[in-house]
Amino acid sequence: MSKYHPMKSLPAPCIVNQGIVINQDDIRRLLADLCHVYYVHSIDGQVSNEGQGLIQEIFSDSHQSTLVANRKLYINVQSFDYLQLSKSTDDQTCFDLIQDNLQLRLIPVSQITQPQTISRNIDAETIEAMVTEVLSARLDVQLDDEEF
Repeated sequence: MSKYHPMKSLPAPCIVNQGIVINQDDIRRLLADLCHVYYVHSIDGQVSNEGQGLIQEIFSDSHQSTLVANRKLYINVQSFDYLQLSKSTDDQTCFDLIQDNLQLRLIPVSQITQPQTISRNIDAETIEAMVTEVLSARLDVQLDDEEF
């Protein structure tokens, strides 16, 4: 008479700084902390495109594409088979999203090299007119409230 021994469930993987991640929730969690990245898009090992950008969204939807345009990245984890986590030769963390012969490498950067600053020259007269208009509108609202 044999005893029934249920199969032990295997522990979840533990990946530290390098390894392959196939679970889409794990991939989303890893990428969620990224903001500004240097990206390299390669096909068959040949660099197709590269640049810096800001990750706008990380999502999972079989009907939408991963998009990289105008220095912004919208990453669909379903566009890739897995993520390979590694370190570059200069000890930077690399997030390689792989799908067949296509690779999208993401390397975190502290800031974009071409800061997007908006310079506005507003003179004192314009500011005074704006403040006067706001205060006048507020006074009108208060007077309307007092009539009721």
